[in-house]
Amino acid sequence: MQIKQYLISVTCLLMVSACSVENDQDWPLFGGNTLHQRHSPVKQITPDNVAELAPAWEFHTGIEATFQATPIVKNGVMYVSLPFNDVVALEAKSGKQLWRYRHDWDSSREMCCGPANRGVAVENGRVFMGTVDGRLIALDALTGAKLWDEDVTQGKSGIREDISLLAGDTEGEVSGTSGVGLNMAPMVYKGKVIIGITGVGYGLHLDSPDPSAPLGAVVGIAGKYGRRGFLAAFDAQSGQRVWQFDTIPEQGWEGDFVATTPDGLPLPRDIEAEKATASQYADAWRYGGGSAWSTPAIDHDTDTLYFGTGNPSPQMEGSSRPGDNLYTSSLVALDANTGEIKWHFQQVPHDMWGYDVASPPVLYDVQQNGQSIPAVGQAGKTGWFYVLNRNTGGLLFKSEAYVPQQNMFQSPSDEGTVIYPGVLGGANWSPVSLDSERRLVFIAGIHWPVSYSLHHLEGMNGKPGIQYSSMSPLDTDERYGLLSAIDIDSGKLVWQHKTANPLLGGVLSTASGLVFSGEGDGELFALDARTGEKLWSGETKAGVNAPPVSYRIDGKQYIAVTVGGNKLFGYQAGDTIKAWALP
Repeated sequence: MQIKQYLISVTCLLMVSACSVENDQDWPLFGGNTLHQRHSPVKQITPDNVAELAPAWEFHTGIEATFQATPIVKNGVMYVSLPFNDVVALEAKSGKQLWRYRHDWDSSREMCCGPANRGVAVENGRVFMGTVDGRLIALDALTGAKLWDEDVTQGKSGIREDISLLAGDTEGEVSGTSGVGLNMAPMVYKGKVIIGITGVGYGLHLDSPDPSAPLGAVVGIAGKYGRRGFLAAFDAQSGQRVWQFDTIPEQGWEGDFVATTPDGLPLPRDIEAEKATASQYADAWRYGGGSAWSTPAIDHDTDTLYFGTGNPSPQMEGSSRPGDNLYTSSLVALDANTGEIKWHFQQVPHDMWGYDVASPPVLYDVQQNGQSIPAVGQAGKTGWFYVLNRNTGGLLFKSEAYVPQQNMFQSPSDEGTVIYPGVLGGANWSPVSLDSERRLVFIAGIHWPVSYSLHHLEGMNGKPGIQYSSMSPLDTDERYGLLSAIDIDSGKLVWQHKTANPLLGGVLSTASGLVFSGEGDGELFALDARTGEKLWSGETKAGVNAPPVSYRIDGKQYIAVTVGGNKLFGYQAGDTIKAWALP
């Protein structure tokens, strides 16, 4: 019976129009729908009955590691990418394994950003995945057999600077490489698979002596290392590269040497000094950073693709990269067919704080003065939700702050400048959800103060002294999470729900008026969308630090999430995919 149901499901996958099931509702894309709103239209689970939710099934992957993937559900089959890039296909009603692809990971390559992968794309009988070792892979959706394997990064990394002087001055082990990988879930559009590379916003890390503890510090040193990032499109049938957009242009990367953010906040820049040294660093674009962290959202009416870029390289140290460092820390709009740029909005020019545009963009229409304006919204690491005209890139408004803010855009100091939000965010990579009926966006936020410090080291062994900066998360009880509801037409805060742990993973909302998210202590919880009141929680044995999804099969609605914690935040690792439903 299991094999028969699977063959029916895959036949439906290949011939969608022939198998429409009125009572079923898929989760077909990373963002749930083409607008990236992560909002389920299913109403079976409501504020009145959500307290009855009970475990429906769970599947153990056998890989305990940071788990960030969004499950994709199509025609009764769930597809999930695992840490280190195995893929499983499961029966979405029961969690029974249908097939497993075991990835032959190239361990000779430097892994930039840990083992986590944020999901697959499923289209026309194929499963597409980017890997931590820099490859884009197509699998057969029926069997899991590999169809093609494209080396996206071509094994290239940046130029590594000698850090022995720094290593000799610190207590923690120095790590950090110029390895490059693919973390985002791909997007398939008009026969092309679109994906970007990560790890190019090069920064060194001081690891904590406790392997279970959160990240110790991020370090910035001037120099020529790292590389520039890109977003690229590949033919879905052959894997051949169709177009590539480099996130650092060879010409014009310096920008206009602006003194403020686009919303008018002053930046601590010595513009004249930067211009005076620009000729010394004419090739800084080669090492410029700009990772592509977030799965693009695409406006199907205009063929416009929207994605966020990471910080410039080297991270937090701007002396060797004068200028605005375009197009880093920006929301960028491209022609989805050609990769040509339409516009960009640089949230933080010459970024010195690690304010990547990491959370995926969301598309909707703003209602203002009786008019409907096509908009793109993005939850910044800065702690504001930015809303732009998605045709022009003009800023319509930014929201009220959804996390506490102090000393933003301040320089490092010898004694340490306490900043929040810092390199961890505001909102990190966590996707938002948006309820267009209730006119609310829901954002998983982080409050975790950091110390931004300046260090001076004398030369040794014939080498000159160096100056470097570090950003260290503070060991304080004043760190927590905030799930915020914000009015999508005005930017006003409507309510906030405080959690014991900084929130990392993402949000799901439903048409019945529920909001789901998870905590690092192992709890998946549900709130009332209108009030923020907590209505239900379900326990797991590891951190819930991935975005939940919802789907319906044979009339039954399920809530599912991957459970594996997050090493950087010190959240318990696990190996579970778990689903809940009403009895």
